[in-house]
Amino acid sequence: RSGKLTPSQVAKNIIAVLEDCDKSTPPLRAIVQWDQEQIMLMAEASTVRYRNKCTLSYLDGIPVCLKEEFKVVPYHHRVGTVYLGTEPETEDATVAKKLREAGAIIIGVSNMHELGTGTTGCNPNRYHKIPRNPYKPNHFTGGSSSGSAAAVAAGLCPVAIGTDGGGSVRIPASFCGVVGLKGTFGRISSHGSLPLSYSTVSVGPICTSVADAAIVYSILAEPDPLYPYGLKQPKATLSDMCAPDLKGLKLGVDWTFFKACDAEVLSICEKAVEHLQSLGASVVEVSLPEIEEVRVAHVICILSEMRDFLQPDFNKHFQEMNLETRANLALASQFTALDYITANRQRTRSMRFLQEIFTSVNCILTPAVACTAPRIYESDLLTGSSDLSFTARSMRFMQLGNFTGIPGLVVPIGYSTAGLPISFQVMAKWWDEAVLLRIGLKLEQFRYQTKKPSVYYDILA
Repeated sequence: RSGKLTPSQVAKNIIAVLEDCDKSTPPLRAIVQWDQEQIMLMAEASTVRYRNKCTLSYLDGIPVCLKEEFKVVPYHHRVGTVYLGTEPETEDATVAKKLREAGAIIIGVSNMHELGTGTTGCNPNRYHKIPRNPYKPNHFTGGSSSGSAAAVAAGLCPVAIGTDGGGSVRIPASFCGVVGLKGTFGRISSHGSLPLSYSTVSVGPICTSVADAAIVYSILAEPDPLYPYGLKQPKATLSDMCAPDLKGLKLGVDWTFFKACDAEVLSICEKAVEHLQSLGASVVEVSLPEIEEVRVAHVICILSEMRDFLQPDFNKHFQEMNLETRANLALASQFTALDYITANRQRTRSMRFLQEIFTSVNCILTPAVACTAPRIYESDLLTGSSDLSFTARSMRFMQLGNFTGIPGLVVPIGYSTAGLPISFQVMAKWWDEAVLLRIGLKLEQFRYQTKKPSVYYDILA
């Protein structure tokens, strides 16, 4: 607004950075498809709007990227594979369309775990390669919205859009030390993304700050006639988000569940809870029942739905899939109709329990991920990585939100002794994202420093 900088200048810087970051050793591999001409067209249009003082929204001129799971004109809708999206896309997903209407500059599509089937972000195929964690390039970003989190952490753009069916926004945001919001199931339209699991996937922004996440949420969260699951949602608000304290809020903690994480993660997360208490919130002990049943039932639901949708691909493109994808889909074929029905009965039970819990608390607190980002080994670059015990640990605090559809926000609160980010998660009742953002702003004040990642680009310089 001040005129010191134009969207066109920023766009030129970004193009230079996009050329540079994949020539670096190792290459960052955050954005996997981009087009200089497209970026400049959007930036120049925005520059004119600023000059004429007729900007479209707070996102006008702001660089964003979208996970390759979304259709974005004119890119290939590959969804992390080598066999999908053989032709350039001709129509935008709803979120891409809304970002364009808001004047945002789409700088490209971001890397992802193949077909969203894992939580490391490891994707060794020829189009994608392995995105690097900007804090430690020999560590994973987390997945499956891997490139989205890496792009934001490395400074390529302050906003990226991901999808989250088992932590796929919140895990990479946590590992890369940025903010990730999984909206309530149905809150943000996922029309135009590959419908991998229709009952567990929510869409959400990965951003540099909670305030940025709130802005993006307020622009994207509304009913979409093309997406039936979110049609009856209440209006999205940011009520009380900027309240000076947390007086009157009751924060639920199941301490047994909360403590199921690495010692380093636990110690800083406990301090974060004390910080929220010091701002006037009260901590209420709650019991989250049947967590182990939730874990198993979530896996059955998400994998059964993915296997159902990807059955033709599994038969036709088996040889072109990463080994890990094949293994996961093969595992999924072992579930029966009975398993799926029983898992959905568990979902009804769990939603009932949560309804009850949310009558006495405003939100539920947990660590974001039980550990920090794992190392990348040489063999991962060639054959990929499959470590089911890591997958289970990384999803531990994520699955409840995906399984029952409640919203969750992760905020970075500190670093391990090795210098890797550690994050905290807040979950609330359905459609109450506003309370998450209010608490998220206060969690940012708890983080006494924000360390610059070792791979960082200043696109305003």
